[in-house]
Amino acid sequence: MSKIKFGLIGSGWRAEFYIRIAKALPEKFELTGVVIRNREKGEEFAEKFGVKVVQSLDELMRSQPDYVVLSVKRGFVSGYLIDLFKRGIPVLCETPPGETIEELEELWKQSRKYDAKLQIAEQYFVQPLYAAWLKVIQDGKLGEVSNINISSLHGYHGVSIIRKLLNAESGNCTIYGKRFSFEVTETYGREGIVQDGETFFCTRDRLTLEFDNGKVAFFDFSDPAQYHSFIRTRQLTVQGVRGEIDDLTIRYLSSDNVPVTQELNRIDLGNYSNQEWSHYGIMLGEEFVYKNPFKNARLNDDEIAVATCMERMGEYLATGMEFYSLKEALQDTYLALMMDAALKHPNLEVRTSTRIWAQ
Repeated sequence: MSKIKFGLIGSGWRAEFYIRIAKALPEKFELTGVVIRNREKGEEFAEKFGVKVVQSLDELMRSQPDYVVLSVKRGFVSGYLIDLFKRGIPVLCETPPGETIEELEELWKQSRKYDAKLQIAEQYFVQPLYAAWLKVIQDGKLGEVSNINISSLHGYHGVSIIRKLLNAESGNCTIYGKRFSFEVTETYGREGIVQDGETFFCTRDRLTLEFDNGKVAFFDFSDPAQYHSFIRTRQLTVQGVRGEIDDLTIRYLSSDNVPVTQELNRIDLGNYSNQEWSHYGIMLGEEFVYKNPFKNARLNDDEIAVATCMERMGEYLATGMEFYSLKEALQDTYLALMMDAALKHPNLEVRTSTRIWAQ
């Protein structure tokens, strides 16, 4: 594939990922420009990151990007998307695509009306560890998967992994649960380690999603501590008829029904005495269940995942092969909204229904 040219709308923390990736992989990606409407802010941004900044979408499109990355505040996403649909501009959109069920349905209608070229940058299922877990399931080591306990991702991100690992597609479910609040000591934030011993109250959401096909998800997330804490861990368990994933431990039966226990082993270059620094892959026994597609690139796991979305967006435009469609994103966001509704009515069942994108 030839080098992918992309434009960027947005200047926040998430938008910076795309700039870092383009600089780390110049042979694969070229950033043609960043749209920032405020001229003064744009000049500061251009100087800080060494990128071209323009004030309008029309200016950006003169640089002829293959697609545009939309990375703006949540409340502005759906309006931007519809404008891009009308202009016929291919879009890789940061999540979520909308904030209400009405917005989600309108996005679907408008995407059909304008035959939008759109994929969503939902990156977690292509992060190294999640991709390795998914490969273990797809290889059939667990047999038919029946339930998942996930305590690592919030909202629609968590729903995305639930649907992927359970192969739940657009099935309806019953949701119930409750929100709790507990005190925890701050240890880490986006700026680094925190050692002042200050405490804060952190919510913990516990929800059960019972799908109509009999599969069940147990959702558990502490916000915001679980993403940025040295004393709150990530946990995942997936059970199938012939085995289970227990975080980094995989238990399954061989073809002769002999119980096997193996650990996922992460391979990174640059540890200890060698001079590189990059993630190489994840092994289970003698086989790789994940290999970093960007060999020797100095990217963290989330950047690897975002770069994978960027590359697959290029493949989608060339071949039509979707990797994370609007339909998937709408379903994940819809279920996340219904989870929020369930939390507002503790322990009462909330029922989902088939929406227009799943009909």
